[in-house]
Amino acid sequence: MNPERARQLRDQERGLHRPHPLAMQAATRKQREIRFCKLKTQQLDEAFDLLAAMPRLEVAHGALPNGIAVWYEIADYSMEALEKMLEDHGFHLENTLYCKLIRALVYFTEETQRRNLGQPERLIKKSHEVYSKAWEHHPHGDHDDTPPDLREEK
Repeated sequence: MNPERARQLRDQERGLHRPHPLAMQAATRKQREIRFCKLKTQQLDEAFDLLAAMPRLEVAHGALPNGIAVWYEIADYSMEALEKMLEDHGFHLENTLYCKLIRALVYFTEETQRRNLGQPERLIKKSHEVYSKAWEHHPHGDHDDTPPDLREEK
């Protein structure tokens, strides 16, 4: 049994599901993996302890040896804020092009989702009625002002 398979079995037993960090996560609960610089492996345990002490944040060892998996609600945390906090504490994150692209994508999607959660929900069913009423009052080619008794039948 390899380490990844062992992690999968452990997470299944604990009820923690680990989708790929880039997989669609439409709900407000997010699972992400924070990757650290491979040259500074000693910082992983300190970062794990720091993150584990935060309220409403679940932490586990990542799929890769230099990663930490985190689960959080989008209303409580964002990936950008967590990584910024770690950098402010002196931790070095992985800076490969791949990780930079993933970070930018995750930051953008979480920011957009947080902004959308703050917007009032649109009443889709009512909006159809609004457009129907506006169409009735708007002059268009389907309207004939001639009284019905003066219209010619052909």
